[in-house]
Amino acid sequence: MSTAALLSIDWMLRGITVGMLLMIAFATAREHFQLVAARLAILVSIGTIGYVICSGPGSHPVLGWCLPPLLALTGGNNVAFWLFASALFDDNFRLRWGHVALWGLMVVLGGVECLANSRTLTVAMISSSILFALLAVVPTLATWRNDLLENRRRLRLFIVIASATYTALTAIANLTGDITPNSGPNLLVAAALVGIVAPIAFTTLGLRPTQSLFATLARPVAVPALEAPPASPPAEAVNPAQVAALERAMTVDRAYRQDGLTIARLADRLGLPEYRLRRLINQALGYRNFNAFLNDYRIADAKAALADPTQADVPVLTIALDAGFSSLGPFNRAFKAETGMTPTDFRRGGSPIPNSASDFPDTASRISPAR
Repeated sequence: MSTAALLSIDWMLRGITVGMLLMIAFATAREHFQLVAARLAILVSIGTIGYVICSGPGSHPVLGWCLPPLLALTGGNNVAFWLFASALFDDNFRLRWGHVALWGLMVVLGGVECLANSRTLTVAMISSSILFALLAVVPTLATWRNDLLENRRRLRLFIVIASATYTALTAIANLTGDITPNSGPNLLVAAALVGIVAPIAFTTLGLRPTQSLFATLARPVAVPALEAPPASPPAEAVNPAQVAALERAMTVDRAYRQDGLTIARLADRLGLPEYRLRRLINQALGYRNFNAFLNDYRIADAKAALADPTQADVPVLTIALDAGFSSLGPFNRAFKAETGMTPTDFRRGGSPIPNSASDFPDTASRISPAR
């Protein structure tokens, strides 16, 4: 096949990739723009478009004055992808000015690299892409099992691992000279881009609201009895006996206090397959994340202890550990997110809370035949 034909196929594949990225960005902005993770997804999509164009064969001379800003945007995309992965898997993630400054720094370095044509800076930028890819993958592998929606959980894993793997492999290829910027047509690279973006576009654009990639519910929300159910396949029938067993394990046996409790361990304790417990917690109780489910019980336990006058001398750390938290930091963040105050402030001004099963999240009342 002639070079001209290969060049045409390469750019055709890149054009398909750009089109799908634009659709993802548009759909995400329309449906979820208020969410930090969604805004970061849009930023990653735009940055990836810049990369797809700039890495295309023969693109640099054609782009002219547009090349430096596109390469600058591409330079910040590794940071944007890392932040996107963090926001996607961590419901408590907060975008801070330090994150914005780091992204801005990489954008500036990307522009400088283009203008200065420094090999040292190029190697540093390529190496940083491997670092940020690792930063995105490691937390993903550590926490992805907590997502209670199967389709979304698999899509999240695919997005982060596939994208990070592609980034790392192309970076290594650039460092070793196997691929050079603005080289000739490389159908393998162009096809890999399509192979990564196509499943993301197909699945993202086809997900129902209840399966959205982006978590819009931090906690269960009661569904009004007269509200029409969504036009989607009916959920698996909820077994009231299984819900009662789950409620008993959490409120009577206080399973949430178990150190390092995972959904697999809880499923084993209840004698249920893990996938069925996921559906039970999600469909019957409305939770989308296992940690949010556990934290509701743990925070209720901690609030009761902090408001108990007989435990006024018990250290906050002890209360946090007794409630099932592994350390003080996660407890403080979860407690403040729930109550709007620190545990110490709550202890000073919080009203007494009876330590009974009624303090815990009401599970039985959330069972609805319509769900």
